[in-house]
Amino acid sequence: MKNTRIILLVACLMGNLAIAFSQTQTKARRVWFDTDIMIGLPERAPREVDDGVTLIMALALPSIEIVGISTITYVDYGYDVTKKILNYYAPDRKIPVYKGSPEANDPGVENDATRALAEALRKEKLTILALGPATNVATVLKNHPELASQIEEIVFCAGRTPGFAFKPGLQKSTVSDFNFEIDTVSFEIVLNSGVKTVLSGFECSAYLLLGKVDTEFLKNGNEADRWLHSVLVPWQQRAKQLFGVEGFIPYDVTPLGHITHPEYFLYYRDIPVRMDTRANDATIGRRRPPTKPFLEVSYDYKTPWKVDYAYKTLPGFEEIVIELLACPVNRK
Repeated sequence: MKNTRIILLVACLMGNLAIAFSQTQTKARRVWFDTDIMIGLPERAPREVDDGVTLIMALALPSIEIVGISTITYVDYGYDVTKKILNYYAPDRKIPVYKGSPEANDPGVENDATRALAEALRKEKLTILALGPATNVATVLKNHPELASQIEEIVFCAGRTPGFAFKPGLQKSTVSDFNFEIDTVSFEIVLNSGVKTVLSGFECSAYLLLGKVDTEFLKNGNEADRWLHSVLVPWQQRAKQLFGVEGFIPYDVTPLGHITHPEYFLYYRDIPVRMDTRANDATIGRRRPPTKPFLEVSYDYKTPWKVDYAYKTLPGFEEIVIELLACPVNRK
């Protein structure tokens, strides 16, 4: 295990040196991070860790600079755990955190996050990495449509191709496209705004799996590593119960990967996207109405909305994820 840790650290440092060298003439991309982060949430069962893993990865990458973070759903817990992660992984950086929509069902209602995002966009053009429902972003676009031109692109973790079902692990259960389904009105606002939109969801992430062997090295690391290990293990075990595989698909890392490592992705460019309502295919979850909305892309669709759709990761990206989790950049 010690040798594995050393190999990961060397790979991480070499990778960061290569990125830093390539950026001698390239400015870091400035990104707003909008997230329904729930990693470590003390609830009835472990909650997804993807957003937290993605934030930790982003903090280790010199190719982007996070200028602000907004939370959505569980905003109080999200605010606190985001501050915890920043204290662990970026203690010397001053990245502001704001609370957004607590229920993700009120597009147009201003909050601390939407006001801060609007102010940031007035100052400069930004890329928005949106890992949860679209409510915060839609509120800014609805109330301040003049700011649409200040958004370089919005990258969402959502969407699918026709007929594709979200079936993790042994593919015996089907999960929802939660980020889209919880607030379809906000996605419609975003698509109507004309802002360049990228979708990278379950389909793109389906062949990524972080199991026990991939994260075991964290157990014997520093305080940050040990905390991360303590919240990953219950989620891995929960995945074993639900999907038959002791490991989780880190869906949210692929929207970040689109920004930082696009060469590891395959895309359908400028592809029509539409919303449709039909029978609910989800087999797990507390809320399963008989019908539900679907966000789908196809070149056969006749719709004014078009997006770039990342549909597959290439070999090597999963190793990048693991290497970035091992990076000691600014870490306590």
